[in-house]
Amino acid sequence: MRYLSIGIAIAALSAVAGAQSLTGVWSGRYSSDDEARVIVLGLDADAAGHLTGYLRLPQADERIVDGRVSGGVFWFMSERDANNNTTQQRIYGGEAQGEKLRLIIPGNRAQSMELKRVSSDRPAPMMPVPPKVSLPAPPPVASNGLAQTPPMGWNSWNKFQGKVTDKVVREIADAMAKNGMKDAGYLYVNIDDTWESARDATGNIRSNSKFPDMKALADYVHGKGLKLGIYSSPGPKTCAGYEGSYQHEAQDAKTWAAWGIDYLKYDWCSAARVYAPDQATMQAAYAKMGEALLASGLPMVYSLCQYGMLDVGEWGAKVGGNLWRTTGDIGDRWDSMQNIGFNLQMGREKYAAPGHWNDPDMLEIGNGGMSETEYRTHMSLWAILAAPLLAGNDLRDVAPGILEILNNKEAIAVDQDKLGKQGTRVSKQGDLEVWARPLEDGGYAVGLFNRGASAAQVTAQWSDIGIAGAHAVRDLWAHAGRGTASGSYSAEVPAHGVVLVKIAK
Repeated sequence: MRYLSIGIAIAALSAVAGAQSLTGVWSGRYSSDDEARVIVLGLDADAAGHLTGYLRLPQADERIVDGRVSGGVFWFMSERDANNNTTQQRIYGGEAQGEKLRLIIPGNRAQSMELKRVSSDRPAPMMPVPPKVSLPAPPPVASNGLAQTPPMGWNSWNKFQGKVTDKVVREIADAMAKNGMKDAGYLYVNIDDTWESARDATGNIRSNSKFPDMKALADYVHGKGLKLGIYSSPGPKTCAGYEGSYQHEAQDAKTWAAWGIDYLKYDWCSAARVYAPDQATMQAAYAKMGEALLASGLPMVYSLCQYGMLDVGEWGAKVGGNLWRTTGDIGDRWDSMQNIGFNLQMGREKYAAPGHWNDPDMLEIGNGGMSETEYRTHMSLWAILAAPLLAGNDLRDVAPGILEILNNKEAIAVDQDKLGKQGTRVSKQGDLEVWARPLEDGGYAVGLFNRGASAAQVTAQWSDIGIAGAHAVRDLWAHAGRGTASGSYSAEVPAHGVVLVKIAK
């Protein structure tokens, strides 16, 4: 349960003279491009200024569990059902201005929007939630044969979120074609959430004004020798409240195929509102789209984004998935990256194989929240984990050191090794860890990691890796041979850093 504070934003509001009743129903739309993204706020204010009611967002319904109004300025705490059968609370604030209301919406970047009063009547209680759909476990979906090595490319969300546009995507594709990333293996240019508009009269999904012609955009990206990816949800709405694919799976897959889409990220989000929270039902919801993609006429990489719930590694490949998220969202912070990469991937290696990969989320390299040393650790660990490498920074303006990290072909070769075996931790002594990954040529990629705050010597013991004798060692960041080592290999590793080596057969 997480509380999101917007106290600073509330304090900035100017109070309106005199008490105003907020009782009634208020409604607003995010923007003119978002016909389907409507907020409805039902408020009931008593004589003492206490607030109750509800908030209907595109992606979720929330119950107001506590709130106050004074002089037109108000705040309330709401509660929503989260994906994992828990509840999540959020705090909103705002100000009444006659027949309009300004609502501050919490989040990483608090935003406000204007709502208009549509009724002065006391709002009726929230409609009962309809029973959730339960589905039996589906038969296996045939493999699409794609992603024989982990997908590499770029995704818009970490840097641009809702500000991604056709222009940005074209410029990112231009940059990838010029800065060596395409040559290094980064091929997918993936548009995340907020591209969607409402459906047309026949139910076809449309793109909004930020993306006036998806077919033309796909043609442009393909003309650069790259591939275009898109985003949707098995629920009625996406995470940002845009149109999802619920009950339109086959129709949407055919639309994307007609546009020339090569990759789909399919995010659970509002599916929790309509589907029962059990493994069989989740499998069936993802299998629907897996079958729809196969029938669309155009091969598409299928990325499951359901945060590792309900043992997805056991069934991700069976619903047609090429990759599946293993955790919640990554953040551009050392604590977030190291927790996801080091702590939450152990034991998942048995699920990885050519065509089917564990996904610890996108790369944050270059977004500014970590040092270059920490970003090298990020890249090295993801390579040993056989993880998808999806850059998430602004590739139009990249510092040389960041580009060098992303384009390190020796680290990329570890990630893309055709044996398809995910590495794992082989030893741990406090903050010092050694991770190893077997390679197709009989050698091993080995990461000597220092998660501590001071430089330290880290040693990889041959017995921990499962080898013996003398082996040539190459440093994959220094791009230099380190001679031959017998029994072990040691190196001085900076704080939060890594020495990534290849131990020859």
